[in-house]
Amino acid sequence: MILHIPHASRHIHEALRGQFVLDDHALEREVALVTDAFTDELFDCPDARRVVFPASRLVVDVERFPRDRDEPMSSLGQGMIYTKTCLGEPLRRGLSAEERRFLKSEYYVRHHELLRRAVLADLLSRGRALIVDCHSFPSRPLPCDVSQDENRPDFCIGTDAFHTPPALLQAVESALRGAGCSVGINSPYSGSLVPSAYYRKNPNVWSVMVEVNRGLYMDEKAGTKSSGFESVKGRIRAILKELAALGAE
Repeated sequence: MILHIPHASRHIHEALRGQFVLDDHALEREVALVTDAFTDELFDCPDARRVVFPASRLVVDVERFPRDRDEPMSSLGQGMIYTKTCLGEPLRRGLSAEERRFLKSEYYVRHHELLRRAVLADLLSRGRALIVDCHSFPSRPLPCDVSQDENRPDFCIGTDAFHTPPALLQAVESALRGAGCSVGINSPYSGSLVPSAYYRKNPNVWSVMVEVNRGLYMDEKAGTKSSGFESVKGRIRAILKELAALGAE
């Protein structure tokens, strides 16, 4: 099993700070809104491979398609390289073609190559690879979110029609509901990442996205863990163990 954790980091390299037009306070606030805080701690399972993106998604969002014409969120200025904030305000100055190439090659391509290698290693050793795309989401919708429904579940499961077999979806959903959690299927967010080398090509690459409501484990205003953190972590660990067993069958 591969735990893909793309949005846990808050880090923006000092050399890239000048690309952002926000002052320090506003940039810090924007980073807090878009970061899947503590997901690198919440999603943990012995023997699973981990592919964790080390930079903030404001630098490059590795979950987006690299070409704006393929990425629906690019219409909101939030394609692979964000140009607008969650409120639709300017985030970045205009970038040169060279700067965009650098961001793509040094962050996006490098990260996806690590993920591809992790998938290949599992395919070679087990004949199958299972990616768990690990995220969290705010308890209230962001202005840029497609779904503005305020009634958000405890967990969201994202699927791909080609790469998420029914048994995989059923295993995640049953485990969550069995733990007393409310669950949204592809709501409020949808999809699950697969490296382009295998996307819609290899049915032995399975993928499912698991998103946890931040209100369950943190104080979203303060940006700190809440008293529910360890309980949520334990719940996720139990689910991941079930998925690891399913992937090994």
